This record gives sequence, C-alpha cells and structure tokens, in this order.
Amino acid sequence: MRLYLPACLAASFLVAACASSSPQAPAGLVAREHRVNVVSSAPGLAGQQAQLYLREVAPAAAAERGARPVVLFVHGAGTPAEVSFDSRRADYSWLDAVARAGFDTFAVDMTGYGRSSRPPAMNDACNLARQQQARFVPGVIPAACEPSQATAITTMDSDWKDIDAAVDFVRALRGVERVSLVGWSQGGPRIAGYTARHPEKVERIAVLAPAYTRDSALSAPASLPRIDGALTVQSRTDFIANWDRQVGCPGQYDAAVAKDIFDEMLESDPVGARWAPGVRRAPSVPTWGFNRETVAGERIPFLMITGEHDKQVDPRRVRELYEDWGGDNKVLIDLACSSHNAMWERNRQLLFQATIDWLRDGKVNGTSRGVLRMGYSEAR
Repeated sequence: MRLYLPACLAASFLVAACASSSPQAPAGLVAREHRVNVVSSAPGLAGQQAQLYLREVAPAAAAERGARPVVLFVHGAGTPAEVSFDSRRADYSWLDAVARAGFDTFAVDMTGYGRSSRPPAMNDACNLARQQQARFVPGVIPAACEPSQATAITTMDSDWKDIDAAVDFVRALRGVERVSLVGWSQGGPRIAGYTARHPEKVERIAVLAPAYTRDSALSAPASLPRIDGALTVQSRTDFIANWDRQVGCPGQYDAAVAKDIFDEMLESDPVGARWAPGVRRAPSVPTWGFNRETVAGERIPFLMITGEHDKQVDPRRVRELYEDWGGDNKVLIDLACSSHNAMWERNRQLLFQATIDWLRDGKVNGTSRGVLRMGYSEAR
C-alpha cells in the first residue's frame, strides 16, 4: 500500500494545492498527491470552494522542469481515478506503467468522485433512483423518499472546468505548454469535449472504451431536466455481475484482483462504504458535446481502444468514432479477450504499452492511422 504524508504548497496561479509524497512508491518512481482548490461550477456546489484530488506518479530521477512529457488521466462514469488507473495491486497500475516509460503522470477525480469534493446532495440516499432506493441502503432510508436534488449534481460542462483546472495546475507545476490526456469510458466525452475547447493545451489523447454516441446532444440544454436519480451507487455484487457478463475468454480476469479493486473503491468512498451492503457512489452526469458534429472538427491525435467483449460501450460505437474523428492521426485498437475493464485484465500490458507508444511517438506498431488487432492468436 502507498502511504501519503500531507504537506502543503501553493501554486502560482488561481488555484492552490496541497501535496504529499509517498515513502513507499514502486522502485524507481515517486508518488505524490495534490489537492487543487477551485471555485466549483457543478450545480451541486455552484460558486463554492471545492477541491480536486490529483494523484501523481513520476520517475524518481530528477529532471529539469519541462524536460519530461506530462500525462493527465481522466476517469469514467463511476470509478474514481486512483482506482481506475493506479490500483495498488502489483502490475495493475496504468500510471506506474506510463511513468516507468519516462512520463510524469497525474490522475484527477472529478467533483463528486473519490477524494475530490462531494456535493452535499450525494450524502442523501433519497437522491438515488427509485429502483436503487428499493435495492440499497436498508436502514439508511426507511422507505422510498423524495429527492432533495431533482436535477444533475454535476454536468459535462463542470467536468470540463475541473479538467481545465487540473491541466493548468500540472502545466504550471511541470513547466510545459501541453499535456497528453488518457481516459476511460465517460472519460471519452470528458477528454474530447475538453480538447475541442482547449486544443492549444493538449498534445495527444488516448481513451479505452470512449463512450461515443453519434447523435447525442451537441450542447447543454437551456435548463437541466428533472431526472430519476441524480446519484447512483454500485455494490460489489453488481460490480462482479457486470464484469462477468463481459467475459469471453478463459482466465480473462482474476477474481482475487476484482475483489481488491472493489475494496479500493470502498476505501475511496467512506460514506458509501457504510451504506449497506457497501457501495461506491457517483453522480449521474448528463453528457453532451461528443457527437458527429463535434468530433468532425477535432484534429488532436487520438488513440482509441475497444475490448472485444465490451458490453458497456459497444465496440461498434468506437468504430463509429474512428470513422467520424476529423484528424488524420488516429488509431483504433481492437483488444482481444478484453472487456470494459481491460486495464484490470490479462491483456492489460498490451493496453499499457500501446498507450506508451502512442504518447511517445504518435504511433502504435509503426502505425499512425488505421485499425489494429492486438492479442488475437493466429487461430482466431
């Protein structure tokens, strides 16, 4: 386990950070955490001070500011960044793999996730959808109840502002003009939408299972609609069941690893861990700005990875994104024996290495444009 010892520092622009370092980082690496202060634009915290949790893993060897490339990881709809990208299970950290290749890596939790600020509405189980109220948190709510927050707690717009605060922080910290962005699932619209608004700050992007919908909304509605469930939760049973329905190969994932991953989720959410039977919480984030019209105008080099057996983001949707992305420098990887959770499965090293190659060279297996199949045996 990595231990983080708090020590604060100030940034030179309109955010501040609290940083800590770990005496137990993997050999050859140093791990730190930062907390970036922002004025929140999330509906559940609008105008209030909030903190974004930012985890760093970097080579231990000293380097001049600006000498190493910088990468920021952005998580998906439910699992916070420190679990998605930096599991403490040996050989399962995407951050470690990229840092060992000579990058300064960071991972940010959006508002409402992990160790970042959580709007008060997330502490009210009445903000779960009625169906989830009936299934979860017995003893927390005695019966179905009316929500205190009937609209979204956070939005794609507020996520983009969170990303911008994190990007500006790491740019200033490392003295670089551009950073590369790596994501997972809903990290796709988060990263692509951000890149469309700030292409001058982004070098390259790579996303596993980018949650693309050709005909989705271009921009935010004039007013947020009422929704059934501004808050969502996931139990261990649901986590494993969702994973198991995406298994198509023997030994695709290790059950002991899956148990540890969910334990890490509960550790990142002490409140949810106390809601029987133990859940991880996340806001229901409405998505816009990741459709055919938006991506046709984007030019940033994009690596897209889809798992062969992904049933959360259908591989066909990722192929549509590849077809619609406007830039010439784009690669789609079809990853064998992999699900939506490919970074925790047996072919994860192929995913990690492809990401490293792309971030370093803008190519995978010498290819800067095209579709690649990885991990398939000749018999298949």
